[in-house]
Amino acid sequence: MTGQNSKITLVDDDRNILTSVSMALEAEGYDITTFNDGEAGLKGILEGSPDLVVLDIKMPRMNGMEVLEKLRETSDIPVIFLTSKDDEIDEVLGLRMGADDYITKPFSQRLLIERIRSLLRRHSMRSNTAPAGDAADDDKYVYGPLEMDDARHICTWHGKPVNLTVTEYLLLKSMAGRPGIVRNRDQLIDMAYGENIYVDDRTVDSHIKRLRKKFKNIDPDFNQIETLYGVGYKYKEH
Repeated sequence: MTGQNSKITLVDDDRNILTSVSMALEAEGYDITTFNDGEAGLKGILEGSPDLVVLDIKMPRMNGMEVLEKLRETSDIPVIFLTSKDDEIDEVLGLRMGADDYITKPFSQRLLIERIRSLLRRHSMRSNTAPAGDAADDDKYVYGPLEMDDARHICTWHGKPVNLTVTEYLLLKSMAGRPGIVRNRDQLIDMAYGENIYVDDRTVDSHIKRLRKKFKNIDPDFNQIETLYGVGYKYKEH
């Protein structure tokens, strides 16, 4: 089965969505746990340690934004938001807070499955982590004060850890790996999400803004990621 051994938690107050999506994902081999409100969902996520979370924004007893905020205090588990067509502001805020992706309702179950597969592939680098000190040099990237370790999914700036989601890590790596080279949004999407996955420009912009914020929290003078308006982004050479 394609999803064998991967645990997914679904949190949505719409029981029809929980039932239909659960059946579709279980047919793909995923181990599914469901919750129909945010408070129970957060507790279940923290206790169950799933590989990925699919999270509705509008829910009783704690909405999706609140769940994500609490979750990001201790975890960088991949999160896909489910949003309504009129939730554009929430989509952007969610991505800035650390969601990895979002899908607008009503959605195709096949699309959701493809997004889940893509995100789990990106996250799989963590399941192959090496013990401390044993990472191969080929897995490490050093450019000035920035260090990235693919084997352990660790990023540091001037020796201080920067806690990045899978998407943020891959976006940074795609830019820092070739400093001075401009990456347009389509290139960044392909590098972070893989081909054949549609993600709009605003999603990339939101991830970049969150990346900058995380580095500026450590170093207020951080300005390595440059915006070339109308073109894309680049990581400074110096």
